[in-house]
Amino acid sequence: MKLKLFFFLSFIFFIHTHAQSYIFGKITSEDGAEMQDVNVINIRTDEMVVSNSDGHFMISGKQGDELRFIKVGYERLMRKVSQENIQSPMNVSLVRQTIQIPEVEVKQGLTGNLKIDSKLYNKPKKVEKLLKDMDRYIAQKSDPRILAAKPGEFVQPKGQGFSIGKVKDKWDDVDLMQYIRASLGDDYFTNLKIEKPLIDHFIYYVFAGGFERKKILKYGFCSDADLNRFQGFVLTRISSYRAPQTKR
Repeated sequence: MKLKLFFFLSFIFFIHTHAQSYIFGKITSEDGAEMQDVNVINIRTDEMVVSNSDGHFMISGKQGDELRFIKVGYERLMRKVSQENIQSPMNVSLVRQTIQIPEVEVKQGLTGNLKIDSKLYNKPKKVEKLLKDMDRYIAQKSDPRILAAKPGEFVQPKGQGFSIGKVKDKWDDVDLMQYIRASLGDDYFTNLKIEKPLIDHFIYYVFAGGFERKKILKYGFCSDADLNRFQGFVLTRISSYRAPQTKR
């Protein structure tokens, strides 16, 4: 009998300690209005509920949990659940976000007074003179005597110099082919009666027909103008490509 009583009391204690508790509450705005559709999230459990038309909410949780209250247009609020919040409702007030208005520069309009308006909209004479002097100075050629090397300074010898090897292009034809195909899309070529397995081959065929691409390969950049130029070459090569193999 004592053993049965011990197990019964242990079962009751287990239920009490593991029972799910809930936090009830009400959400209002800073002016006291009941707030609907506020997202309430328990950070520990990731559970989320939404407040009803009266601003009330109910979410599972326990003491020490952090609840986050989110609504568009209002500052986010974090509240830690206390023992008091489990025993009585949690009242929450959200504050509207401050909207920052971009600064607007207000310029003075014309007054009709020539003397005043000329000062507002015309540069001072000293500034205009300084700008003209700078332009004149920049346009002048430097005196060769100033640019000449001073005694003891290293002077680069004239001539062809020395080679450090061929500068490698950033792209090759494979890169360019893949870029053109991705940019124009397979539909562009299939509409020209080019089958999908032959699209790469057709692009190489256009390359071989004289499509200038040195700068594209060198810098690894194909502009919209280059794509338009490629499409122009396509129109000149499509007929011969469609011709029977024996006529190519």
